[in-house]
Amino acid sequence: MKGLAKSDKKAAETIYKDNFNMVQALIINNNGSADDARDIFQETMIVLYEKAKSGSFELNCQLKTYIYSVSRRLWLKRLHQLHKYSGRIENMAETVPVEEEMENHEQRNNQFQAMEKSMLNLGEPCKSLLEAYYLQKRSMTEIAGSFGYTNADNAKNQKYKCLMRLKKLFFAQHKNQ
Repeated sequence: MKGLAKSDKKAAETIYKDNFNMVQALIINNNGSADDARDIFQETMIVLYEKAKSGSFELNCQLKTYIYSVSRRLWLKRLHQLHKYSGRIENMAETVPVEEEMENHEQRNNQFQAMEKSMLNLGEPCKSLLEAYYLQKRSMTEIAGSFGYTNADNAKNQKYKCLMRLKKLFFAQHKNQ
């Protein structure tokens, strides 16, 4: 906060790096786009900067929690203006406690990171096969052709084996955390 108050570029970059993905997930999971997320995060940074500059601002929670709650409030306000949210903004703190939502988000984020590590440790051709099926949404027939399997059933069988291997890696990784 002190760095931000002094307009330190490094402080702003650190805040961005540590918190943007969280805000982006919030916005995208609540009827927004990546552009909306960038706008809301920018507005949140302005609020944070103004608070830091005031000198009288006292942070009573983690910075991440504060950024999340400001972003959430700004997003709900935007949705309300666009007539996509009919609730009263004043009462939203009573509806969903920010701390609980933050805890759930951090838990999901940790699971995604564990899955990402597991995917990196999975090795080829499993990694490419699972990415082709789940991320690129390719059919088993296409995958069979590009991976050199004799038919879609063999590709499907291999996908299953790869999934079991990924599951084993994930739970071993998750257990260690």
